[in-house]
Amino acid sequence: MSFMALPPSSPPATTPAPPAPAIGIIENDGWFPDIFLTDMRDAMRLDGTVTDARLVQAVVDAILHVNRELASWQTAHAQALIATLADVPATRINRESRLLAQYRRAVYSTAKADLIERYRDYDTTATSLSDKKSMEWLDDAPGAQRRNAQWAIADMVGRSHLIVELI
Repeated sequence: MSFMALPPSSPPATTPAPPAPAIGIIENDGWFPDIFLTDMRDAMRLDGTVTDARLVQAVVDAILHVNRELASWQTAHAQALIATLADVPATRINRESRLLAQYRRAVYSTAKADLIERYRDYDTTATSLSDKKSMEWLDDAPGAQRRNAQWAIADMVGRSHLIVELI
């Protein structure tokens, strides 16, 4: 029996894994614009506590929701041979169609509402007066963001912000 120390065996040579694609753009359907995640983070004041994976999921869900809300409006414009949202005749603000700004607002606000609701479970204990104010904000913020999204969609399609139903 020998107690000789042997050098560790070297692992088999492997090829390095290709780098993961950079997460930064959520590609849309071609008619509506793509969403740049860094622009959304800046516009909606999202810090590093929102992971890229959660942000991607929230933005994809928001795009699907907003696109579904605008489906008949989009179809009417597509049948009029309008190729993209940017081509729909509209006033221009900051050298782009107001419709692009409103679309982004609808998507950003819907995604942020979803994120706030998901991060609500992150820490729901209020230990001080300032924490209680933060908790109240978390209670109201998703509704305000959803309202902003609905107003942006209403502005795009020319609908009023006020909807009243009689029961």
